[in-house]
Amino acid sequence: MKITEIKSLNIPEIKIISFARFTDERGYFTESFRKSDLLNHPQMDSMGSFEFSQLNESYSKMNVLRGLHFQWNPYVGKMVRVLSGHMVDLALDIRKDSHTYGKIVGYEMFSSQKREGDECIWVPPGFAHGLFFMKPSKIEYICSGEHNPRCEIAISPLAEDIDWSLCESRLKENFDNLISNVALISEKDRNGLTLKKWYEDDRSENFFCSRLKKI
Repeated sequence: MKITEIKSLNIPEIKIISFARFTDERGYFTESFRKSDLLNHPQMDSMGSFEFSQLNESYSKMNVLRGLHFQWNPYVGKMVRVLSGHMVDLALDIRKDSHTYGKIVGYEMFSSQKREGDECIWVPPGFAHGLFFMKPSKIEYICSGEHNPRCEIAISPLAEDIDWSLCESRLKENFDNLISNVALISEKDRNGLTLKKWYEDDRSENFFCSRLKKI
């Protein structure tokens, strides 16, 4: 995996990983994941020493909104990339002792065969993850733990107590336009918790910075 750049978003644990493609007249080849390159990179301290154990693929129609999902037992970090289409990735800090608790960031991602490289986003444990789609899109994401439906929950992306101040204003405008028009969202996600209800929930005791640093 030829990593060309790693940058942090306004919440520094959220990383954008850019990597090269090797092109010729036939097309291109790229390594989209190599464990040793990522775990040994000095800027990927938030990845810890995770064992990646599940690879998922998802297709979403235009105007779909998914999330904000998270899990414990096991904790799950996700590394997400777009195979086709155009989407915005969302990460909400749910770590109760974090100075950015309750704040959300977004990052716009799209696919193109003409680019010299590609990118993925790393969302570590301690963050609720969501996405919304500007075009019909296919994504894949590699996970640091297997899915456990008994230990997952969602915060509603529509919750009014989410703090969007660290999110790029243009992406927040795109989100608001989606919500005011034709957003396709499941009832489970729509009826997810507010931040206040999550903070008061006993299960939130699983999410502290100090605890997550030990996994």
